[in-house]
Formats: sequence, structure tokens, C-alpha cells
Amino acid sequence: MSGPEVSIRSLSSRERPEWEPLWQGYLSFYKASQPPEATNVLWTRLHDPAEPMHALGAWVDDTLLGITHYLFHRSFWTVGDYCYLQDLFVAPEARGRGLGRSLIEAVGDKALEAGANRVYWLTHEDNHAARALYDKVAARPGFIQYRRLLQEENRHGRET
Repeated sequence: MSGPEVSIRSLSSRERPEWEPLWQGYLSFYKASQPPEATNVLWTRLHDPAEPMHALGAWVDDTLLGITHYLFHRSFWTVGDYCYLQDLFVAPEARGRGLGRSLIEAVGDKALEAGANRVYWLTHEDNHAARALYDKVAARPGFIQYRRLLQEENRHGRET
């Protein structure tokens, strides 16, 4: 007996009511906040064909249970673009069902279609559950991220 069918697809501009609770859950998970204006800009960018930003959703029985945001950018190291999987979130009640892996694979497929050279992402070192998956589906090259915050509002803990 098989479980419910998972459908991974791009989010339409009409699906903000389904997307936003997952986005807010992602922000809460990382103890981050975002002003409504920034969320509005994000949603607009995700649906602007001139932007290199995209969103996919994992649907189970017509319920959105996972999201990922990704973008393409140039690299000094390759001819093809890189694909940065910036955000990945699965609703707590749906974890352990393969949705995260399916979203990562779908981003990989989109990156291949676009001629990208690689997909990469970051996670917090304490995110052990996610890291258990990531260690199975990707290589960890050992680089350490450094940040220098430039905007005053971000110097007070708002930037993630």
C-alpha cells in the first residue's frame, strides 16, 4: 500500500495564502522576523519573470506542506550559473516523509534545465535533522561563511 502522492511544482501567484504560513514557519524556525513589506517584495520577485528567483512547493492531497526558494547567479569559476537553494521548509507534521529530499531534487532538475553548474545551500550547524538529510544528498566542502552586515537595520539581529 502506497502513501499519498507528492506533487512538486512551481507556486502560482494565487497561492500566497498557502505559502505564507510555511514562510512564517521557516522564519520562526530560524528565530527571524521580516517586515510585511519585505515579504510582499519577496512574493512579487518570486513571480516576476525578469527575476532569477523561484519557488517550488510540495503538495500532498492538495495541501502545501513544503516550500523552497532558489535563485540563479553568475560565478567567476564556471561558464554556467550556480543555483542557490536559499530556503527550504517542510511543515513539522510532514517531516520524515521525503518532502525535503523531493524539493532538493526538484531544484536540481530546474538547475540542470537552466544549464547551471551546481546547486548549493547553507544551514545552521545546529540544524541536525536537516543536516542528516543534506549529508546523504550532497557533499559538504568545508567552507565557513562570514558576514559583514551593511544596513543599520540588519546590525540589530534582523538579518538571517
